[in-house]
Amino acid sequence: MTSVDRWMLPEGVDELLPERAAVAEQLRRNILDLLKSWGYQLVVPPLIEFTDSLLIGMGKDIETQSFKLTDQISGKSMAVRADITPQTARIDAHSLKAEGIRRLCYAGSVLHTRPKTLMASRCPMQIGAEIYGDASMSADIEVISLLLETLQLIDSEFTSAQGTASKGLCQLTLDLGHVSIYNAVREAIQAAAPALEQDDLALIFDAIQRKSLPDLKCLLPNLLAGHAITETLYQLPSLCGGANVLLEAKALLASLGQGVIDAIDQLTQVAEIISQRFTGVEVYFDLAEIRGYEYHTGLVFAAYADGHGLALANGGRYDNIGKVFGSERSATGFNTDIKALIDFLGSRATLAAQPINAEREIIAAPSSDEASLWNAVSQLRSAGSIVIFNGEAGTEKPTSLLVQKAGNWVVEKIK
Repeated sequence: MTSVDRWMLPEGVDELLPERAAVAEQLRRNILDLLKSWGYQLVVPPLIEFTDSLLIGMGKDIETQSFKLTDQISGKSMAVRADITPQTARIDAHSLKAEGIRRLCYAGSVLHTRPKTLMASRCPMQIGAEIYGDASMSADIEVISLLLETLQLIDSEFTSAQGTASKGLCQLTLDLGHVSIYNAVREAIQAAAPALEQDDLALIFDAIQRKSLPDLKCLLPNLLAGHAITETLYQLPSLCGGANVLLEAKALLASLGQGVIDAIDQLTQVAEIISQRFTGVEVYFDLAEIRGYEYHTGLVFAAYADGHGLALANGGRYDNIGKVFGSERSATGFNTDIKALIDFLGSRATLAAQPINAEREIIAAPSSDEASLWNAVSQLRSAGSIVIFNGEAGTEKPTSLLVQKAGNWVVEKIK
């Protein structure tokens, strides 16, 4: 690498310069304050852990997204976290000796081997919340409500900073699904064709995920010829839309067992409550949505904004993840990426970052070694003012000067 290239960062690895960093930090603080008001306790897991604890039980997606290295002290394999959720589960089950219901939240950087989407950062700033020890539907509803309130908090801050003319996040849509439906379909396929290769099974679900009926019509006659489940698979990609989809799903999927009916009933109840609480949020059902939920076990959800194809936040239930840490704990939670939120908001309008010192006085002080000046500056900073020696305040203009009069240091406004 030449000296000219030394400033370059790896592809997909980015940095936040002062204005965006100020916005990111303010969002982080405000979201954590919101989570605290709901009773969620902050934890700060380490950046790296042994792969035995960090990757176990999380599925192939997380493993392939994780950078691995060897610990120079123990010789054991370690990984840089690609998701903070498994770390939080470990903390609940092992470090805090899981008992009763516990609410935890977190905020920190993660690292991905590859960006999740074409323009995504490989080092997102993940922030989220998890409930452990509560298997009830109420816990799922709480987490979804908290997710939506988090996005509405960001929206209100953005629109207030930009003025009422800004659209902010616009219309939010909550996408609901249930992993029990995917599991039931998978079991039905395997029961119908026990000899079916896993690669072929993956091709079928990939076509369902992409909602590609032509691909299914090419695959299924060869892989599942003569089996009744074939007709169900042809119709599964169309099970997306409003509440009427759930009625269609009950009729179509009834043969897959009571577990599927219970899952559909749960989706109905959750949607009704969320619609009452958040009247401006549209609820959308996608019973074929499975991507990104590899370790989930129940209700899954994602929030989208009008005109934006990528989820702003997502989550779901992932029971028993704590089993590998010595405690089978029911769990549900959500997370979002602060960088992605800033990028999205910035695409709506020029995101004029509210300077972190927007409401604080900026005072220019002379360069001097006098003890009295140092004491005066220290007192002003303790009182909340920003004091900069030599009068240099970067992009911010000083509003006042610190001058000496009759042996005392006084602040004078710049006219």
